[in-house]
Amino acid sequence: MKIKSILVSQPKPATPKSPYFDLAEKYKIKIDFRPFIQVDAITAQEFRQSRINLLEHSAVIFTSRNAVDHFFRMAQEMRANIPESMKYFCVSESTAYYLQKYVVYRKRKIFHGKQKFEDLLDVIKKHKQEKFLFPCSDIHDDRVTEKLEALNVKFSKAILYRTVVSDLSDLENVYYDMLVFFSPSGIESLFKNFPDFKQNETKIAAFGPTTEKAVLDAGLRLDVYAPLPKAPSMSMAIEQYIIINK
Repeated sequence: MKIKSILVSQPKPATPKSPYFDLAEKYKIKIDFRPFIQVDAITAQEFRQSRINLLEHSAVIFTSRNAVDHFFRMAQEMRANIPESMKYFCVSESTAYYLQKYVVYRKRKIFHGKQKFEDLLDVIKKHKQEKFLFPCSDIHDDRVTEKLEALNVKFSKAILYRTVVSDLSDLENVYYDMLVFFSPSGIESLFKNFPDFKQNETKIAAFGPTTEKAVLDAGLRLDVYAPLPKAPSMSMAIEQYIIINK
């Protein structure tokens, strides 16, 4: 089936330089963006109940940009002055560069993996003396904490934001050739909004192993997957699928 329309379950890119816009123009495809989940902040008052002190940690593990945003938001609300000696361990290079929004990049000790959390473990092993903070959502990948426990490193899991299902009722009678997901929460949102959803000829694209698992566990057919060696990004994986199915 030729792909003519795609719904990406993320916010529309803020800049015109996006590979999705290039895809849309190159292949004359309609690409819409709509977050299937929204993120709500945990207040400082709520966070105090966890009895976690941000400044008692010497390193932070970031697995998403949301985690970066909410870590520094909470630090500001708690009036915690994050020292320059803080070390940052990021799941990917893009997440590491995102830190520039909050810190002077060249003056900080910042480490990153390639894309998967497993890639970051070797770096963390070399810094086992640190006390790590893992900022995350109330819905997160338990494998991260399991792997940290297996490494026998000291860490605290800090829930700084909540993942909430978006209202997608206005899409009830809208059809797309492909739906693109980036987290298990997106699949959960799909079925909470549309309990009777039938995939039929709709193509499903998933980014990352946990999203892939959620797709398959929901009884859906997975048609496009990233990252792969020849398709490290979702846009590249989609383009390859389009080329093959012209």
